[in-house]
Amino acid sequence: MLREKLKEYSIILASGSPRRQQFFKELDINFTIVLKEIEEVYPQELKGSEITDFLANLKSKAFTNLSDKDLLITSDTIVWLDGKALGKPKDEAAAFQMLSTLSGKKHEVITSVSIKSNHFHKIINDTTLVSFHEITAEEINYYIKKHKPFDKAGGYGIQEWIGFIGIDRIEGSYFNVVGLPLHKLYKALNNL
Repeated sequence: MLREKLKEYSIILASGSPRRQQFFKELDINFTIVLKEIEEVYPQELKGSEITDFLANLKSKAFTNLSDKDLLITSDTIVWLDGKALGKPKDEAAAFQMLSTLSGKKHEVITSVSIKSNHFHKIINDTTLVSFHEITAEEINYYIKKHKPFDKAGGYGIQEWIGFIGIDRIEGSYFNVVGLPLHKLYKALNNL
């Protein structure tokens, strides 16, 4: 469906996330992957979806030479807990700290998506509430060693072992937690 709808566009997915790339394949969208390095820094006064909106937009600004046929998709995901953003852990110690902090608590996973062309720019976002039951240090260490979750906001993937054994409830979109609010992205692209 979307393939036909978007045939006039050259879709650029600016994401190194294998999960987001797989989602685009599953949506049956023709796309190319183009990556640009940016420093993911945001003003400290931003909260929740303001952060992910800002970062998705910042990533889109790295693309200055879009053609009239280009449609650029950028996105960003954070875990929001107790008024603080948890991004991607830099190492095992940071991943352990993040998962220990999430243990036994509810947190929000927030993803923003920027859809940009030379003629329009739209940012959508979604929030999912995720509940972890208590997870042990042994379980956290096992997960980190086996799955190396250093490319994942909050230091975990819901679709991986830690999600199987640690998450007992979600309220909202599962796919948003994996990295893209597919229901909202589909609707936005379908309405172009």
